Amino acid sequence: MNNFPPKHQLSTVVADPASVDAAIGSRFSARAFLDKPVDKAVLMEVLELAGRAPSGTNTQPWKVYVLQGAKRDELVSKVCAAHDAMAANPALAAEYAEEYDYYPEKWVSPYIDRRRECGFGLYKVLEIGKGDKARMHAQHQRNFKLFDAPVGLMFTIDKVMGRGSLLDYGMFLQTLMIAARSRGLHTCPQAAWNNFSKIILPLVGAGENEMMVCGMSLGYADTSAVVNSFQTTRVSAADFTHFVG
Repeated sequence: MNNFPPKHQLSTVVADPASVDAAIGSRFSARAFLDKPVDKAVLMEVLELAGRAPSGTNTQPWKVYVLQGAKRDELVSKVCAAHDAMAANPALAAEYAEEYDYYPEKWVSPYIDRRRECGFGLYKVLEIGKGDKARMHAQHQRNFKLFDAPVGLMFTIDKVMGRGSLLDYGMFLQTLMIAARSRGLHTCPQAAWNNFSKIILPLVGAGENEMMVCGMSLGYADTSAVVNSFQTTRVSAADFTHFVG
């Protein structure tokens, strides 16, 4: 395993910025993966690098559960069963509430417009028609099958931590995903898992003080899958940046 961080952080030169840019620019939410295992040593390198993410007063509030093999399959089976049960009986949704509000209670522009563009664009690529509830349900359940990725990551945080620690967590997750890209891997961060924390947390052995932050699929993307041809748009830096003074 490589030694992280470098001994002299101030004097370290990033000799190939183009590769850094490529790792950032090529990151996307992959929704189809190959049945190809990921070496544990590679996973540990990615996690070691992710651990270099900044956090307020160096609190490092992240905790990661890595699921592979039989335990991964058990998680998929149990959550898919719960998801199917909710579809058959929507009243069961009350039993599977997320522990924090990932999305706003009331959507407004431009956020609702971007959300719709993303959803409609994905369904267009997959040729899922409006109102096709069966296929919509099946596609949503792909989340809980980890999009066939061999590695599932579940992220938790101690409930005692404040909202600022979720900001720290976001930097950790992004660092992890970029480190994965640099090793030929792809990822899909998934808030969808949060609703099923009552299944996930006992299964991974999390303590009562832990709260789900999100899940993530990780592996080698299936480049032949049409779903992976879907690309979301981004507004330009000029649209969200304001130079003051």
